[in-house]
Amino acid sequence: KSVWRLCTQSACGVALNKRINPFPDFSGGGLSFLQDFPHSRIEYRGTQKVIETEVFSMCGITGMVHLEQDLRQQELLLRKMQRTLQRRGPDQEGIFLSPQCAMAHTRLAVIDVEKGRQPMEVTAGGETYTIVYNGELYNTAELRTQLEQEGTVFQTHCDTEVLLQSYVHWGPRCVEQCNGIFAFAVWEHSARRLFLARDRIGVKPLFYAEIPNGFVFGSEIKALLQHPDVPHEIDKTGIAELLLMGPGRTAGGGVFRTIREVKPAHCGYYMQGQLHLHPYWELHAAEHTENFADTAAHVRELVTDAVRRQMISDVPIGTFLSGGLDSSLLSSLANQVMQEQGRELHTFSVDYRDNDRYFQKSHFQPTSDPTYIRAMERYLGCRHHWTVLDTPALAEALYAAVDARDLPGMVDVDSSLLLFCREIRQEVTVALSGECADELFGGYPWYRDADIRRINGFPWAQSTAYRTQFLLPEIAAEIDAQAYVQSAYARTVAAAEQLPDDSPLESRMREMMKLNLDWFMQTLLDRKDRMSMYNALEVRVPFCDYRIAEYLYNVPWEYKDWNGYEKGLLRTAMQDVLPPEVLWRKKSPYPKTHNPSYLQAVSEMLRHVVADPLSPVLQIVRKEMLERLLESEESVQWYGQLMTRPQIMAYFVQMNYWLEKYQVKVVL
Repeated sequence: KSVWRLCTQSACGVALNKRINPFPDFSGGGLSFLQDFPHSRIEYRGTQKVIETEVFSMCGITGMVHLEQDLRQQELLLRKMQRTLQRRGPDQEGIFLSPQCAMAHTRLAVIDVEKGRQPMEVTAGGETYTIVYNGELYNTAELRTQLEQEGTVFQTHCDTEVLLQSYVHWGPRCVEQCNGIFAFAVWEHSARRLFLARDRIGVKPLFYAEIPNGFVFGSEIKALLQHPDVPHEIDKTGIAELLLMGPGRTAGGGVFRTIREVKPAHCGYYMQGQLHLHPYWELHAAEHTENFADTAAHVRELVTDAVRRQMISDVPIGTFLSGGLDSSLLSSLANQVMQEQGRELHTFSVDYRDNDRYFQKSHFQPTSDPTYIRAMERYLGCRHHWTVLDTPALAEALYAAVDARDLPGMVDVDSSLLLFCREIRQEVTVALSGECADELFGGYPWYRDADIRRINGFPWAQSTAYRTQFLLPEIAAEIDAQAYVQSAYARTVAAAEQLPDDSPLESRMREMMKLNLDWFMQTLLDRKDRMSMYNALEVRVPFCDYRIAEYLYNVPWEYKDWNGYEKGLLRTAMQDVLPPEVLWRKKSPYPKTHNPSYLQAVSEMLRHVVADPLSPVLQIVRKEMLERLLESEESVQWYGQLMTRPQIMAYFVQMNYWLEKYQVKVVL
């Protein structure tokens, strides 16, 4: 029979459902701890002290492996790393210490709140396994049933136990069985090896650094930077990422010189001082044999099933609602589930002070959101919540957005989401969001505009020449900017699997989908994870169900663009779940402020940066270009229409703050 336990290897207490002070033994403070968990018992196993109990699952993980140090002596370091992730998981925390591996977890309790604690262990077949895990499995019930039929006995209802037993049963191939969002690590005690894995689409983050005789990992970069062997340095590659790719980021990179990330759909082992990662999933080209009616029915089934699976929660749940197709569709489907359960759906929208006064229609944003949001509010009969943001808070939160992302980001698009998530968290713990539908169904202008589609390069960032002008001459001389960007683009396009008889249009559409999945969508997923988890809000993204991505990769463009309408396939498939004015509304991007006071605010912030000769950004960026940015009214699309002149200013403000706050050293 498997033995489950929550571990410590030192004489310190583990803070779980409430904070407790460290104590030298399990008397005194230990008694209060055991009163919280009456089914617990203490057991000594060699040098390891364990609290064995029926408790267990989610949302920040970190840890380290070392081949020479005894990591049982590194509890203070581990707790420093853990502390950086407390905003991701404020409900519970736990640590695991052994001679060669130490791991920590902070949990946002969503499923089996009382029995989902981590780190979690199981002993089976002569081996002991310990897991730390961030994420959710949406096929937990199916996996559990399959494992039970093959002899596994479960002690909890949480998905952490299902995931760990899946690893015990199937080994590394367990990830192929999982439908969900996840990043996790499993330490095998006797084999002395660490298994790492990340979900197929890359919804949940996982960073790492190889250090002398060891390895460090964590959900966020800030956890790794607590380790003394992880330098706060950037080299010319990091500078290229910031100035040429930012706020995007090359998959596998962490901008800091020695920090990397486990790529989406990758897994592998760190053992005997070596890291070996490999892909376990990718998009494959196949002939699409269904007619349009069957394709629409198939899409409806996939999307509906993804939403239903992701509505499972033991805590309050809601949806983002912008009045656009994607969020409205998810809200409508979620509302159906809630009504079946006799519950009321909470929906959430954001707007900006005086946007009704200053909104200006454009090709990218022809209509504002409030009219459509109110239409959905009437249609659903849900409990709706408005958040209205004003310029001072939006500008000030630019700094918190860097703290959340650990890098300069999408500026006010980030800071507004961070503030919005803070308000949502007052009502619910889990929310569904419509990210990734445009990438999969071809909703962006660069899919549908033939001229933009033919451009050689990232369609949302045709700004390399402009970006390069900001680099100091001595740094620009070290970086071939055009080659850096073009090589990244070419690698991605080459990886888009195609069929021999694909037409030029279908061939290009496969390339476009691959570009969007690997780049633009990853930037948005980074944003969504960091801004939401900074507020301990778990955001689920049903359109990121890998089954939808697999299917849509092979659906012909004629179907996706049915009747010449953006996302015509999705609209047709779901036409009976939305009011007509929302169903056929032209795509509108994430709402941003149109108030001129925002430009004034970020201009003033950048002027302060430029006026200080010690501003760290001036180690990288030409002062005269920042001055030109302040004085000229030239508007360049830095990263699609989401980042033009005000956002470019804010990006350099964020970069300056990041260099100072994170004590970043530039090494060339």
